[in-house]
Amino acid sequence: MNVAVRRLFKALAWVVGIFLLMQLVPYGRTHSNPPVLREPLWDSPRTRELVVRACFDCHSNATRWPRYSHVAPISWVVQWDVDIARSVINFSEWNLKYDLATYAGSSVRTGNMPPVKFRMAHPEADLNPQETLELARGLDATLKP
Repeated sequence: MNVAVRRLFKALAWVVGIFLLMQLVPYGRTHSNPPVLREPLWDSPRTRELVVRACFDCHSNATRWPRYSHVAPISWVVQWDVDIARSVINFSEWNLKYDLATYAGSSVRTGNMPPVKFRMAHPEADLNPQETLELARGLDATLKP
């Protein structure tokens, strides 16, 4: 074996070793879906349908945890995103106050929500322009102060 091939195998062994060590970190694999306490009083069933499709995986206690969410380092990112999203607005714990809830419609209108990386992994959340407008209007109507 020449030197270049040995270096390549050595580098590959390091990458595999580091990947395997990452799997020992417990964060990101203790996924939970606490019970649903209370949802908002939706302005229409259509709004709820769109919210479930585009928002619930991060902003509710009904998260669907895909297989890749159990493999580090992706599991770390998914867990972090869900933890942060639930703290900003959680449609399953509407008994709490969420200061940013009234901005949900504008976040959808501007394209900030759902985030691009989420839409790439979940094509069902990639709403067409009409659905985006419906969702934004429905969130405005449902979450108005």
